[in-house]
Amino acid sequence: MTRIASVNVNGIRAAARKGMGEWIDASGVDILTLQEVRGQREHLEAILPGWHILEDESLQKGRAGVAIASREPSVAHRVGLGEDTVDSHGRWIEADFHVGSTTLTVVSAYVHSGEVDTPKQAAKWLFLNAMLERLPHLGEYAVVTGDLNVGHRELDIKNWRGNRKKSGFLPRERAYFDRFFGEAGASLEMVDGSTGTGLGFVDVGRTFAGEVDGPYTWWSNRGQAFDNDTGWRIDYHVATPALADLVKDYRVDRYPSYDARWSDHAPVIADYAL
Repeated sequence: MTRIASVNVNGIRAAARKGMGEWIDASGVDILTLQEVRGQREHLEAILPGWHILEDESLQKGRAGVAIASREPSVAHRVGLGEDTVDSHGRWIEADFHVGSTTLTVVSAYVHSGEVDTPKQAAKWLFLNAMLERLPHLGEYAVVTGDLNVGHRELDIKNWRGNRKKSGFLPRERAYFDRFFGEAGASLEMVDGSTGTGLGFVDVGRTFAGEVDGPYTWWSNRGQAFDNDTGWRIDYHVATPALADLVKDYRVDRYPSYDARWSDHAPVIADYAL
């Protein structure tokens, strides 16, 4: 069994101070993907002693940053996504692992948060376009994990009605996810009215949880969002069908209380029978 966990740590140094280390020790995780690291390799090594660490820092100090930590070393890794026009520094890293006779590809991704009608949203469109191009080439057993900053369906956001015109729940953003998760090769009409071809990936969280609200993975620090579970499900395991067939368990490791949080995102964990 291979346990893969993903979490946006909202700054690795702050997460370490607030108790992330204790969670790691108890997690039983084999491969851990991190987003919004906002630190350097030394900070990762301090909280993950003995782990094999791959990281890609943002060009902007204190921003973004992705990493993959593993109990066993990878056999290859790659950083970056798409052409030079795509801002993917500190936002996309892939690693290949040999698990028995299987080559497993794990991605840690941190999609731009975006902001309607600004350069931030333009960067997000380019990144999502590059994801569409890259996903079909990841291999038979692959999973894209991380903070993808889009709630795909109404079930994924508690207050979806109030967010229909905001980045993170725009119909055009959600249409990308319609294609990610649509039947491979099928002609689709997406939520924004556009058409395209499905890629056939599996939303492990939604498949495992079923047609229920959430389970949410991020809560605003404003008001009583966490206590009231007014959240967003924006952290994913996006798996190829072959890998998704091997999922034995999935959960969002929600904190027991607001004060116990070491990030505004909760870890998302899946067990794969590899």
